[in-house]
Amino acid sequence: MASSFTIDQSIVKSNVEALQKFIKDQNLDAFYVSSFDTFLNEYVPMEDCHRFYITNFSGSVADVLVPKEGRVKLFVDGRYYEQADLEVDATVVEVVRVPANTGLFNCLLDEVRKTGFNKIGIEAQRTPVSSFKKLAELSNVELFQDELSSFIDFAKPKELAAIKHLSADLCGESTQTKLERIIEDKSMGYYITAIDSLAWLTNCRGYHLPNLSSFLARGFAVHDKVYAFVDKTTPLDDSIKNNSAVEFIQADVREVEVKLSELQKTYNLNKVMIDPRMLNTADFTFLKKVFGQEVLTEENGGLVKFHSIKTDAEINIIKDSFKRADQAIYNTIKWVKESVAAGKDVSEYDLSEQTSKMYQAQGAVEQSFGTIAGCGPNGSIIHYGDPKKNVFIRSEDMVLLDSGGYFEAGFATDTTRTFMGGDTKPHPDYIKMYTHTLKGTLQCQHAIFPDGISGAILDAYARKSLYDNGKNYNHGTGHGVGIHVHEGGVRISPVSNMPMKKGQVVSVEPGIYIPGFGGVRIENICLVKEHPEYEGFLHFEPLVYIGFEPSLIDMDLLTDQEKQWLEEYEKVCTKRGTSFR
Repeated sequence: MASSFTIDQSIVKSNVEALQKFIKDQNLDAFYVSSFDTFLNEYVPMEDCHRFYITNFSGSVADVLVPKEGRVKLFVDGRYYEQADLEVDATVVEVVRVPANTGLFNCLLDEVRKTGFNKIGIEAQRTPVSSFKKLAELSNVELFQDELSSFIDFAKPKELAAIKHLSADLCGESTQTKLERIIEDKSMGYYITAIDSLAWLTNCRGYHLPNLSSFLARGFAVHDKVYAFVDKTTPLDDSIKNNSAVEFIQADVREVEVKLSELQKTYNLNKVMIDPRMLNTADFTFLKKVFGQEVLTEENGGLVKFHSIKTDAEINIIKDSFKRADQAIYNTIKWVKESVAAGKDVSEYDLSEQTSKMYQAQGAVEQSFGTIAGCGPNGSIIHYGDPKKNVFIRSEDMVLLDSGGYFEAGFATDTTRTFMGGDTKPHPDYIKMYTHTLKGTLQCQHAIFPDGISGAILDAYARKSLYDNGKNYNHGTGHGVGIHVHEGGVRISPVSNMPMKKGQVVSVEPGIYIPGFGGVRIENICLVKEHPEYEGFLHFEPLVYIGFEPSLIDMDLLTDQEKQWLEEYEKVCTKRGTSFR
């Protein structure tokens, strides 16, 4: 679903003018605005996304450079080319289409080099340390805190739900056991601001942001305890007392600094691990005062290397979540087809709403991201987040449905299916698009690969059929899935050097998108397992079992091996009652 929070383009223009006046008053050349909140989350509600107030762009990821004069530069990747063009006022904001595999921030840095900006301002609380350091190599960087709120009317934060502790059967492992694996010796600790990592380590959930089961807190882990610092207004459920290895402390930022100083005196740590990509510059500044630069040790990814490898207990919990999500998606698609066949009006909005209801019927607590429900041409908008009430699904329409949910354990699910609205014979180009995408999914899903191989190699499996037919897609093939729907530690893309390891959970989601015509994406989530026959090799086990759209498959385009894989997959779906054959 699209955010219900909106602002008028005239307000955006006024905000930009106010920011550019501030830039001039501070003798800056430009100001960098990230898409992050203070915890550097990927999915930030538009109410708390400062970038939204100066661009009107509602996608999850983008970088912004505001010069003291002229148009704002909005850097977006291939997922958002169409969406950005539709949402911004081109007289105020210039959409910079970042080429695949270039990197948004790298492109922004190139702009800084080209323009020769000598002095750039940043919001220290919303800028990763890694980004700050790269900018500082090119320009003088001035740190600001809440100054923008003096001239931009940012929305007030909403009340948060109470943080709850989950029982052991929903987590698979105690916090103390996790600490024993993570902390190598008593003289080291971890400062944690990646909220999915903290949720995993503490076995707690809060649902503090839309579509995330985690909670807003800073964490500090030592060998025998995790200290979780939350805002003074954050409610705490009594269940958190059940975990003696976690202590919640309600404090403001200054009090966090004081408490950390006390803990350092107690534990006398000589190494404190920080993740520069998930640590904001403001926190980094006070951490240097508390521990000293020599104690702080940077480690990209932080705790991700631990929680991206799922334990057997976690795998069983995750499999149960996907089985229920499969049923919800199957029931939703079946409802669409039956409703359209009965002559009922079903809009994109209706589809999105019905998807949520079907997840809830299976026990879902929350959606793991805003449902993408694109009909016909709207299916080509890769992260289409605004399902329309006046766009109705017809029998001859191809529909893209991308959805996910959270069940009791708070692990995310994520699946995409593309299907026909009814039994009308599909457009021939729909069939070609779908079949070549399906071939990519099958080829990658059935890959056999050496332990530790990079995700870039597997990406080629998914794209070959598309390349052979002059097609491609402007996004990666796979991302990790865990407590957040996008989890680090594993990635399948042309530029990924992350090693594939047993226990990872990763998506396989090739697609074809033709603006103004339609889009296809077929996404399964897979578990990385040891190959049963070949020592030192790995393979995938699908966690998603929802049948493919029969009318969109041209069997003549499939190889004999692909036909066999398809048949084997559909047999499992039939057994589970989730096949459309």
